[in-house]
This record gives sequence, C-alpha cells and structure tokens, in this order.
Amino acid sequence: MSLTGALNSAVSALSAQSQSIAMVSDNLANSSTYGYKTTNASFEALVTGSSSAGYSSGGVIANTRTNISEQGLLVSSTTATNLAISGSGFFVVSPSETSTEMYYTRNGEFTTDSDGYLTNDGYYLLGWRTDADGNVIGSESTGSLTAIDTNILASTAAASTTTTIQANLPANAADNDTFTSDMSLYDSLGTAHSVEITWTKTGTNTWTASFADPTLSSDPTVTSGTVTSSDITVTFNSDGTLASVLPNPPTVTIGGWSTSAADSTITLDLGTVGKADGLSQYSSSSSTATVDVTGITSNGMAYGTLTGVSIGDSGIVSATYSNGQTIAIYKIPVATFTNANGLEPMTGGIYAATSSSGSSTLHTAGTGGAGDIEGGELEASTTDSSEEFSTMIAAQQAYSSSAQVITAVNKMFDTLLSAVR
Repeated sequence: MSLTGALNSAVSALSAQSQSIAMVSDNLANSSTYGYKTTNASFEALVTGSSSAGYSSGGVIANTRTNISEQGLLVSSTTATNLAISGSGFFVVSPSETSTEMYYTRNGEFTTDSDGYLTNDGYYLLGWRTDADGNVIGSESTGSLTAIDTNILASTAAASTTTTIQANLPANAADNDTFTSDMSLYDSLGTAHSVEITWTKTGTNTWTASFADPTLSSDPTVTSGTVTSSDITVTFNSDGTLASVLPNPPTVTIGGWSTSAADSTITLDLGTVGKADGLSQYSSSSSTATVDVTGITSNGMAYGTLTGVSIGDSGIVSATYSNGQTIAIYKIPVATFTNANGLEPMTGGIYAATSSSGSSTLHTAGTGGAGDIEGGELEASTTDSSEEFSTMIAAQQAYSSSAQVITAVNKMFDTLLSAVR
C-alpha cells in the first residue's frame, strides 16, 4: 500500500537525519580535541521497486564516512614531548609497554609518565632504539619497535677520546730544556683527571712530548691511572710551522684506572702540517723561554643526570643531562596505509587496522610518502563549526519535513478509516 510505503520512507528519513545530527553533535563536541577527524553522514536512497502502474517508496539510510586522512591545522604547544604529523601517516602506539598489539593515532599529546615512558591516555608511543648519533640499532622494522622509555639512560658520562692542543714551543730554548703543561680529561665513568705533559727540546726544531700518569682533578696528590703509550716526537719547519708528528696519529693510552673505568685512548690534535694552527715554534717573548699555551681542550663529560627530553622534527627523541650532554635515544616512525579512511576508529583518537585499510608500512619521517614529524606542536581537530551548523540546519529541516509527512499520512489514514465506517 502506498500510504504504508510513504510512512516507512518518512520513518527512515527520521532515522537517517537523527544519525546525521548525532554526527554533527560529535564533531562539535570534539572541536577542541587534538587529532580528531570529523565524521559525516553519506545518504543513500533505498528503492523497493516501481513501475508504470505505480510508485513504491523506499526511503533513505545514512552511512558513516570518517575523514581520517584529512589534515588538521598544526598549533604550537609548550610541552616538548607533544607531537604532530604534517602530511600522511600515524604514530604507532601500544596499550602497554610490553604488548605486541599495535594501534595508530594522530593525537600527539604525549607526556612522560612516572616510569619515564611517553604515553597518551594509556597508550605507549613506540619507536626504534638508536645510538647516541641517532642511528637505528638493528632494523627499521615492526619487530624492532619498542615502547619509548626516556629513563633508558637516566644518567650518563662520556670518556675523553680527543684532546686539541694549541701552544707555542719556544724556539729560543736550549737543547734538553723541559717545560710542562697540563691536560684535563674524563674516564668512561665521568671522573675528571689531569695529565702532565713534559715538552723536551731534543735538537734543532725537534721536541718530544711525554705524559705522566694521571692524577685525580679533585686531589692532585692521588695517582689515578697508568700511561702505557710511548712519547711523541714533534718537528717544525724553519718558519715555525708544524712539520711532522710521530707516531701519526699521536695517541695517549691510559689503563688501570683507580675508578675501575675502561681503558682510555685519547687522540691528540696537534694541528695541521705546514700551519701554525695547533703547535708552533717561535721565539718566546718573555725574558726566559716558556711554553705559551693558547688552549688544551678535551671532549668527554662528567657524570650527569637526566634533566629533560625533546623531540626533533625528524622524529629523533633526545635526552638532555645535567652535564650539558644531549644524546639521541629513540627514533619515532610514521605508519602509512593504502586506505587510511578504512581504519577503525576507537575511543581516544586511536585507530585499528582493518582489511579495508590494509597493513601499515613504517617509514622514517618525511620519506616514502610519510609526513614530517613536528616536535612541540599538535594537530587541531578538523571540525569546521560553520560547516557543522550548516549541516545541522539542513538535517533539522529534513527531519521536520519528514515528521510532517508522517502527520499527513496519519490524517490520510484517518480519512480512509472514516470512509470505511
């Protein structure tokens, strides 16, 4: 009966427009939710069959269309561990630090929890472990992903490996004259030591450098290790520039640290052959010949504790320590999908992979079609309030019109029933 069909069509419209209003309500409610992607109603006509003899109404249904791949506006954040992706892709997260389950999100409101993990609403950010230079340890694969633990290096120290010496050895010194200077360095445990260098003029334009056993910087009376390397021979050109250094490269090896640190090998940078940018030999300007030291500097770091974590635009997670050292500890990948809009939305801006979305592919940020990771920024909701209000008005009008159809059909039924009586 056509009246029944009209009634069913109007009821389907009420249901469809109710769903549309619900989606608008969700979108407006999440207008301030970071990483939120709007959901819109896609209407589809229902046809039950019609012919030249009569029309049979079908109605309408509302399908959900989530715009997951839509880019939101990036806004600045005062939290160093907040992140955003400019372009395609998702952060990979897990429901626990040991879980093998993987989910995906665009909401980068990550903060450090009490155990040092980067988390967002109970989900743990995953990344690849790196060395101090930011190179991934192992492969950049799904199996290498692990929860990012900023406390993995809660403290640090760095042994000295190079020492740069800039000094002038007096050309007016007599053969066998000796002079001393000191160089400071750190062992692998971050303890500071001092090594005395003895410069001896052994002939025309020729010097040797010998190294005393190190002493503690905190107590120069305590010998803290043993130098096991040979003396270094340095020669100069007649114009005072460096001619040669033997052995090449010159090194100082120290073992038997009283601190139980690992043995140290320090490479000396004495300047460029043919130049006076490191060691030089010119006449001393003082009344007695002296070594004029411009600078003796060693790398290495004293013991330091973790003071902060930052994330660079390339997705490198770096830890900063009280000794001034900054070390790369993790690299955050970006996951992409063949059909990102096929992902299954979950609570908290989390998405699960489906057969429609396909499996994820991991990339370094900014490569392989993946977007760039922006540290200290967040992706705003894609909700456009003016557009949502426009959709809401249209849905409201369609709902009211459908309700009027029901009222009209009801009166027509009453008329029909009255005629029967």
